[in-house]
Amino acid sequence: MSIKTANRIRLTLSYIILLGAIAVVIYPIVWVVGSSLNPGNSLSSSTIIPENATLDHYKKLFAETEYLTWYWNTLKICFITMVLSVIFIGLTAYAFSRYKFVGRKNGLLLFLILQMIPQFVAILAIYILAFQVGLLDTHLALILVYVGGLIPMNTYLAKNYYDTIPKELDESARIDGAGHFRIFWQIILPLSKPILAVIALFSFISPFADFILASILISSDEKQTLAVGLFNMISNKFGNNFTLFAAGSVLVAIPIGLLFLSLQRYFISGLTAGGTKG
Repeated sequence: MSIKTANRIRLTLSYIILLGAIAVVIYPIVWVVGSSLNPGNSLSSSTIIPENATLDHYKKLFAETEYLTWYWNTLKICFITMVLSVIFIGLTAYAFSRYKFVGRKNGLLLFLILQMIPQFVAILAIYILAFQVGLLDTHLALILVYVGGLIPMNTYLAKNYYDTIPKELDESARIDGAGHFRIFWQIILPLSKPILAVIALFSFISPFADFILASILISSDEKQTLAVGLFNMISNKFGNNFTLFAAGSVLVAIPIGLLFLSLQRYFISGLTAGGTKG
């Protein structure tokens, strides 16, 4: 077999694998969108391409449910969680990357160990702590739990990224009289936009995907998040509005998609290449 033929076979197999992966990802999404446009309430009678497509489920979602309230609550929690996570993770990772202090190595090891313990294992402790400090049934409790859960692993990832930024840049700025915060703000931060963008995206998505913590810490109907509200909509005795649930699920993807599109220009690598040249 010639080299040219072997390369064609490898290229063909690569395309087949990629197309298979795309189909696995796209197929469920198309089904959810199709189900949200199908008339009726049952998923069993839904088709991937609706014969009589309708927007009635979307209209009913806004007119007959508290969907907008759930949406606003979730967006508020996601945005605040994202901002706080980026700030705390960025500063913490910078400290672990650039400074030598007692407990540095053990602190990084502790962050890795914490990732081995699922967050829902500590639900009882989180509930008791929120009750004792008076944060039960508040969005602040959720935000603090989300931010605390995001810090360990993301700090480790950001720290490894900061390690790739040449320390000569810090030393040059320090010779010119720059302080620690100025070095971080004007030199390190602009060069670390890719990893911070990834952290921001993950931090924004996490509250959307959480159901367990939100259902336990929040009890008021007007403070429910999207995950809890949509689940309750189909979990009660007469809750068979699965197509309505599908419509609500489709709209969840809008802010996540918009955030991804706004951050995608930062999802590149090699920003520090040549940073010490010249």
